[in-house]
Amino acid sequence: MISTNQILSAYQIIRPHIRRTPIVEVDGADFGIETARLTLKLESLQHAGSFKARGAFTNLLTRSVPAVGVVAASGGNHGAAVAFAAMRRRVPAKIFVPNVASSAKIQQISAYGAELMISGERYADALAASEAWVAQSGAMPIHAFDQEETLLGQGTVALELEEQASDITTLLVAVGGGGLIAGIAAWYQGRIKVIGVEPELAPTLTRALAAGRPVDAEAGGIAADSLAPRRVGELVFPIVQRHVSTTVLVSDDAIQDAQRLLWKNLRVVAEPGGAAALAALSSHRYLPAANERVAVLICGGNTTAVDFER
Repeated sequence: MISTNQILSAYQIIRPHIRRTPIVEVDGADFGIETARLTLKLESLQHAGSFKARGAFTNLLTRSVPAVGVVAASGGNHGAAVAFAAMRRRVPAKIFVPNVASSAKIQQISAYGAELMISGERYADALAASEAWVAQSGAMPIHAFDQEETLLGQGTVALELEEQASDITTLLVAVGGGGLIAGIAAWYQGRIKVIGVEPELAPTLTRALAAGRPVDAEAGGIAADSLAPRRVGELVFPIVQRHVSTTVLVSDDAIQDAQRLLWKNLRVVAEPGGAAALAALSSHRYLPAANERVAVLICGGNTTAVDFER
């Protein structure tokens, strides 16, 4: 288990290198929700387009990096974040992504100067290829979710949110490998209700909680490049099992609708994984009680869905 003091220490280290992302309070009716106020934390405005920059910088600033540099496997966002942090720290980086990675994320990784390797169909394939490279080269691996430094970095999202919106009682968080929700849950320690949201076609945490341990699940759907790692992390699971209230599954259609609502009402661009948590509310898969103060994490914005050339 990681502690709140560890998360606070990580935040003090990475604070000069990350953005303190804003919150926005909106009328729930605009999103089809029967609540007067809804708080959105716009982590989609973070460096490299997602919360992942927090974990990437925590790794690079608290571990000893060899001359050969770092390596990461990613559906896209973690790779972009590691590439960005490595560029800022002048460290070589090699990023392995699967074929399912979106063009927006692939372009970002290359633009930040990392060496890009496309390997396999899903995240698990890219991870296996990255592990082979670590054994061959001695590069430092930065795991996307199942690593203490990564969890500590992601937990700083919750630290900021509590400072910005101390009265929230419920927080909805999208789940892939579980690093984000585990870091957040480790910060709140059960003081608020933390709810995981997953695509129906990638029920990774839902399956793990039902089985009492991490198990393989489907890895498909519209958010497969960010929310479909096949199974949650071993470090992630006990934190989530202890401190996460429940999980909710949402359809691909609901995720797309949530993307449209964010653009229509706020002119906020979110990728499918970034809008998944909101989809639990807008599709009424999660119905808040009258006294709940609900917040939603918009965790990523790396998409080419908005075409400014038209």
